Amino acid sequence: MTETTLADPTALPTAGRSRPQTMNSRALSHQMASFYLVVAAGGALVCLGLVMVASAASVYSQVATGDPYYYGKRQIVFAVLGLGLAWLMSRLSPRVLRGLAWPAVILAFILVILTYTPLGLEVNGNQNWLVFGPTWTQFQPSEFAKLALIVWGAQHLAFKEKKLTDLRQWLSYVIVSLLLIGLVLIHDMGSAVVMTLTFVAILFLAGAPLRLIVALAALGSVAMVGLAVFQANRMGRIIAWLNPSEYDLSYNFQANHGLYALASGGFWGLGLGASKQKWAGLMSTGYTDYIVAIIGEELGLAGTLMVLILFVALAYAGVRVAARSRDSFTRLVVTGVTSWFVIQALVNIAVVFRCLPVL
Repeated sequence: MTETTLADPTALPTAGRSRPQTMNSRALSHQMASFYLVVAAGGALVCLGLVMVASAASVYSQVATGDPYYYGKRQIVFAVLGLGLAWLMSRLSPRVLRGLAWPAVILAFILVILTYTPLGLEVNGNQNWLVFGPTWTQFQPSEFAKLALIVWGAQHLAFKEKKLTDLRQWLSYVIVSLLLIGLVLIHDMGSAVVMTLTFVAILFLAGAPLRLIVALAALGSVAMVGLAVFQANRMGRIIAWLNPSEYDLSYNFQANHGLYALASGGFWGLGLGASKQKWAGLMSTGYTDYIVAIIGEELGLAGTLMVLILFVALAYAGVRVAARSRDSFTRLVVTGVTSWFVIQALVNIAVVFRCLPVL
């Protein structure tokens, strides 16, 4: 062995040697890795959600129904139904899903239009709910509309895939999408923002011309600003967001107490069930729109970061599935659903952190 070789270990011959795979790279290279990521991240979010809804709603539930676990038990029922529906949908082939696209978007239009009838229910200034009987039957048609628009859009764009170099081929998708988003926007700006951002994400990833995306973004911005300016409730919320030290007993009440909850949680939190804002009756939406504030108060920064990490993992899994999809319909559905989950989570968290107004 030469002196150079002894003095410089890097001079040792490398031929025939391969870089050893790490445990993480081996796990991620497994053919079922994306499936396990979705199940693990989604399952952890569902379980955490069930625990936190039961905790955050306990005081309000006791006062409203006499049962501190009423909303927690109701959430379990919905979770079981949701998991059953998820399993059923996973059994359907892409061909069957494509066949459901048009019926789904037509049903979405009907349900959203029904919110303008006496069946529509106003909650917190927005008439964006439907109720067909007992209180537990009420739901937001905009949530179904988001999924319907994704599936229909994926089917429509996949069908026209080879013609999309012509700008005119995008118009039918754009018109139907904007009509549905516009119907939601009049009553529910928050859901319309999520639908719009998801719509833009699908356009971008489907290869829409940049000038079309910019034009639609400008049109959507003008529409939202116009509706905000001409509706007192929305304008009041925006003004309150710009003036956090004012409107303490009205528009800023939940927003300010959400920040108090986050600030008092510290790193590890006050402990599960120990939220001061909840026990004082100051967080009536602590188990819905402001549940992240209760998580921050009871589980601390560690719990809040865990929620963010789980959503990042879910987004990463969605990107992996989309990248490995062999047909454009599946790829666009996965892209749309992943964008929907992530955008809705980020918008909700941004509102709790007062980075966005409550709309």
